Amino acid sequence: MRAVVVREFGPPDVLVVEELADPRPGPGEALIAVEAASVVFIETQIRGQVPAHRPELPVIPGNGVGGVVVDVGDAVDRSLVGSRVVSTTGGTGGYAELVAVDVTEVVTIPDGVSVMTATALLADGRTAVGLSHVAQPSKDEWVLVEAAGGGVGHLLVQLARAAGAKVVGAASSPAKLRVAAEAGAEVTVDYTKPGWVDQVRDATGGVGVDLVYDGVGGDVGLTAFGLLRDGGRFVVHGMASGQMTELPDDAVARRNVTVLGLGSMPSVPLRELTATALAEAAAGRLRPTIGQTFPLEQAAAAHAAIERRATVGKTLLLPRRS
Repeated sequence: MRAVVVREFGPPDVLVVEELADPRPGPGEALIAVEAASVVFIETQIRGQVPAHRPELPVIPGNGVGGVVVDVGDAVDRSLVGSRVVSTTGGTGGYAELVAVDVTEVVTIPDGVSVMTATALLADGRTAVGLSHVAQPSKDEWVLVEAAGGGVGHLLVQLARAAGAKVVGAASSPAKLRVAAEAGAEVTVDYTKPGWVDQVRDATGGVGVDLVYDGVGGDVGLTAFGLLRDGGRFVVHGMASGQMTELPDDAVARRNVTVLGLGSMPSVPLRELTATALAEAAAGRLRPTIGQTFPLEQAAAAHAAIERRATVGKTLLLPRRS
């Protein structure tokens, strides 16, 4: 099979396609012929920027795939062969034509949902569903979604709108602002431009927002905290800026703000959150934006695009040969 292999940490061009032996499913495993592999921001960091998370080399990156089950190991029902599925990989192995996964992580794709759509929802969909459950946006609340044109962000916009909330989508480019608007944001603001805070205050009648989804972090997250009404909720789930938001403890306590995060998500298996996201997609209530796809040989280009923040929505690798 072909797979992207990292033999040294560094810039995107350390992602190189190699020919490797086909994997075989072990006991309790399913072998997936990968049609789409999820590419996420943290994978760009693991590749070259975050030593604490670096795996042993050599390694095939990728933690989320979608495709068709082509074989199973011992103790697995063979009726699964031929099924369209998505699955996590245990952290590595996804940027490849074939991957063997723990069958307990496999989720069958509902009818009417494409493999690409399901793969786009594997990580981002379960995260958005879990965060929405934690934050509980409600009717007529104002919700500020940072990185609203990104993979998780534009799904959070949709879920907040479905709950009856009014959404401000904050993003960093015209293309990302369009994605946020298409997802249902009533107001969009470019947080890289002066005056975006005033735009949010004007949109909310000067009272600020009830809920912030902080997917950017750093100065943007801190500024968004300043837009939050007393008693509001601040949900930390990302650091697209490269830094987490450092909130002043005294201000959090004084303003009675509830700070939530990924650790606050419901204590249910992640595959159940994935199944919920796929069911929402099948019902037409959750629509991921697949902003760009790359063949396996262009994995470096995919990472580079994410690092320079040139992507919108979800980024996928397509391992199948054309």
